[in-house]
Amino acid sequence: METVALLTRKKDVERIDIEMTVDKEDMTEKATYQKIKEYVKEKYGMNVHTKYIAEVKRKHGLPMHDASNKVDVPKRDYPGCPDDKVKMIEEAFKFFGIIGK
Repeated sequence: METVALLTRKKDVERIDIEMTVDKEDMTEKATYQKIKEYVKEKYGMNVHTKYIAEVKRKHGLPMHDASNKVDVPKRDYPGCPDDKVKMIEEAFKFFGIIGK
């Protein structure tokens, strides 16, 4: 078995410099479930479960990802998110710009 390789030297490609400016307003932080939980904990001193955040997202019709561990029929009924925590999570959504003020 033989291998033949042709090696060539290419000339340098011309360099193009591009400069971008970004306003601070354009840079938005992505709101993860963890950041929402931290915001609520810091502002209100309360812990919120991720299922409560998901419930409030569903309530507002926000897009959700499909969970890989989702079950078709839950083993038991779980209580819904308490109204006080719904308001805290909605406040976090407003802070992160997920829903309008």
